[in-house]
Amino acid sequence: MTSLSDSQINDQTKDLNVLGSALELCSCEPMTGWFRDGHCKSDPSDQGQHTVCCVMTESFLTYSKAQGNDLSTPVPAFGFPGLQPGDHWCVCAPRWKQALDDGMAPPVRLEATAHNALMVIPLETLQVHAHQGMR
Repeated sequence: MTSLSDSQINDQTKDLNVLGSALELCSCEPMTGWFRDGHCKSDPSDQGQHTVCCVMTESFLTYSKAQGNDLSTPVPAFGFPGLQPGDHWCVCAPRWKQALDDGMAPPVRLEATAHNALMVIPLETLQVHAHQGMR
């Protein structure tokens, strides 16, 4: 039996969510994702690993701004409307983990969180923070 490299595993799971099924859309309003296609998938050029689909909360938006990533202020030049509580957005897996460690992690949409987020965050942890309901 041959073992697979990390890149082969990533190729095989790039369109799967953390539950092992097809990766669902996170948000098109506002448009999110590393590829700006509404999905929380990444590739090796995405050093931030924008793979966790989150439901924004006021506390997380404030926390993110304090960490130097202002997600709530509109940036019209880039077509970014600014996020509001309740919006869905692809968050970097390491940033979500940091927010978790600081008690500020927003709820996660498991169906729209990419499988490779599991390289940073255990499934059990994501399940504890799963969003209960649809938009």
